[in-house]
Amino acid sequence: MKPKRRLFGTDGVRGVANVDPMTTEMMVKLGRAAAHVFKERKTGRHRIVIGKDTRLSGYMIENALAAGICSLGVDILLVGPLPTPGIAFITSSMRADAGVVISASHNPYQDNGIKFFNRDGFKLPDEVEEEIEAHLFSGSIDHLRPVAEEVGKAFRLEDAVGRYVVFLKSTFPAHLSLEGVRMVVDCANGAAYRVAPSVFEELGAEVHLLGVTPNGVNINAECGSLHPEGVARKVREVGAHIGIALDGDADRVIVVDEHGEEVDGDHMMAICARELQHRGGLKGGVVCATVMSNLGLERSLGDAGIRLERTQVGDRYVVECMRSNGYNFGGEQSGHLVFLDHGTTGDGVLAALQLLAVMVDKGRPLSELARVMTALPQVLLNVRVRERVPVERIPSVAAVIRGVEAELGPSGRVLVRYSGTEPKLRVMLEGDDEARITALAERVVDAVKAEIGA
Repeated sequence: MKPKRRLFGTDGVRGVANVDPMTTEMMVKLGRAAAHVFKERKTGRHRIVIGKDTRLSGYMIENALAAGICSLGVDILLVGPLPTPGIAFITSSMRADAGVVISASHNPYQDNGIKFFNRDGFKLPDEVEEEIEAHLFSGSIDHLRPVAEEVGKAFRLEDAVGRYVVFLKSTFPAHLSLEGVRMVVDCANGAAYRVAPSVFEELGAEVHLLGVTPNGVNINAECGSLHPEGVARKVREVGAHIGIALDGDADRVIVVDEHGEEVDGDHMMAICARELQHRGGLKGGVVCATVMSNLGLERSLGDAGIRLERTQVGDRYVVECMRSNGYNFGGEQSGHLVFLDHGTTGDGVLAALQLLAVMVDKGRPLSELARVMTALPQVLLNVRVRERVPVERIPSVAAVIRGVEAELGPSGRVLVRYSGTEPKLRVMLEGDDEARITALAERVVDAVKAEIGA
């Protein structure tokens, strides 16, 4: 049996800052354990990159993590506030042993988290996270205490933002320009507040900015991808061609068209995948997306001769699907888009650039491009449960689900899964008739409540 994970969740470590597990004491131990694991992989001097978003607690956690890493004789490169994908890029380009991101992504400012990247810029596999946990909780490395010149050093990489900006611009086709494009960019008062404006402005766009005055507590606060209505208002106000809303660590993006209408990750995937296919650049003719992506995406891709391969929820599983099968494009409905020819993880600015390239090259407005996909009505209901019993082991619930699936047939979809962070079961249905799928979803919910409802 696999060991029970006590610290790492589906996307790193996360919690309220200064409350277990996001305490300085735990961060010192985590830094030591991670440093040991990466140090064991090769001989010579070792370096780990540390970056963060704009949360107030980032200073506290950064210093504690750095102290732990240095105490195991590993050097650190501090890059300061930088998007999560930027830290992945710096890690691989600097040939560091690993990268650490201090961020809770789209969560409110009082939360924080830790994500690790391997030396190649990809997120750590489960077995490496489990190895780190094992050392952290077992006390197996407590005796390791390098002294004198063997203690790690800390360096600040002053040009990290500039390096990442140059990289992002290189992903935009050299024969195209953003001159004449008026856009609104909301950086969520987060990690991209310096990067995103520089990229779009240097490529020639007229940029109207929102969410670029972080103060440690306003990250994601009524702004960014969680609140695209702010971008939509500004787009209509200034007559912009597109609005771009990033989240706190800028690994995902939601866009709005020239009318201020939201264009989600599924629509962006449909547009970009069809363009890649048209240019012969979509490897395997396949797009990887999670089970949450709308059935409308599957239909749109199918019309273009593209197959959709689904994974469990989480961008790391999308990337695993791509890497293990030789595919190069995938993403999530939430706006994590991964262009594996350019980057190793979801990148909001990079994704926006690829979408803009299609707009500019085709000379068509985003609202028109988005018509390649028609989203089916989707209903998501949550049921609080007292225990997480696999639904297939609850005969009455399994029977109801089978009945609903049979009633929907090929015109709809049923997805029942437990939340990764809360004691809830999520019931999602898709179909052509919203009233009908709502009634069917409620039928499943009632069956769940009767058996394991809290």
